[in-house]
Amino acid sequence: MGRIRQNIEIGEKKFWALFDTGSRNTYVTENVSFQLRTDEFETSKPILLGGKTHSIKKYCDLKCKIKGHEVNTNAFVIDEIGHDEDGKKIDILIGALIMQQWGIIPVPEKEDIDMSNYPKEFVEF
Repeated sequence: MGRIRQNIEIGEKKFWALFDTGSRNTYVTENVSFQLRTDEFETSKPILLGGKTHSIKKYCDLKCKIKGHEVNTNAFVIDEIGHDEDGKKIDILIGALIMQQWGIIPVPEKEDIDMSNYPKEFVEF
């Protein structure tokens, strides 16, 4: 079983994404953030990711398509996420919060995701 990786779309461009249930938040590289609306924190925020401490100065509104489904969330902008097992550069790390909100179910045995729980409507109580 490998980690779940696949391309997601932002506008007309595709970016390599890692779906990681072990990460609460979603992160994009600086390169990806140029495609998105960003804003800055007043002070930088330290975050430990991949065994390295990063200084988060910006966040963005990530609007993308995952398997043809429109998804959006806030994402933190970092210089580099790292590389996958095959040495391919990871552009976006999709965290558990966005997966829960948009019904994205990891299927590790197929190294894929299931979008059958994608919400057709939002019901708030």
